Amino acid sequence: MPEDEGIEIAFAGRSNAGKSSALNALTRQKRLAKTSSTPGRTQLINVFNVTDDVRLIDLPGYGYAKVPIAVRNKWQKALGEYLQARACLKGLVVLMDIRHPLKDLDQQMLGWAAESGLQILVALTKADKLSQSERSKTLRKVREACLYFGENVEVIAFSSTRGFGLPEMESVITRWCTEPNPIDSEELDSDTSDEQA
Repeated sequence: MPEDEGIEIAFAGRSNAGKSSALNALTRQKRLAKTSSTPGRTQLINVFNVTDDVRLIDLPGYGYAKVPIAVRNKWQKALGEYLQARACLKGLVVLMDIRHPLKDLDQQMLGWAAESGLQILVALTKADKLSQSERSKTLRKVREACLYFGENVEVIAFSSTRGFGLPEMESVITRWCTEPNPIDSEELDSDTSDEQA
């Protein structure tokens, strides 16, 4: 991994959630992240430099994957270590198939990220597979369910093939990369108070 500095935005999701397709759509590059009809093709933590200070992180998929259990356990260990130890991790994009959202592992990921104080964007992928009314209904239900995880969770419907939700995803990630870190702001306020005292 690069030095633990700057800003990293990580992408996580079940092995068949369409994570690589979302990264390709976001970066406007068809082959940046490898896509496959076989779930679990992302077997490493892949780092994509956006600028000198900003990186997008493609994490190994969790859950179902056509790989040996020992390999899958290794991925899970790497995923856990990254999420727990990476100080420059600013936000987490959790991708879920809109037809099967909020599975147990998705909720575990959201719970961990919320406890860690991360900004969270839930992207309900493959939104083109549902009608507009079904999309709206599912979006509303998931937004209501995500209130449980706190105020730092935003939810959008997303389709890498049709472009649904792409402007919203770009806007959220841009905001994460440009807004001051709450911890840094608290330290600055504390320093200012000390000087005034």
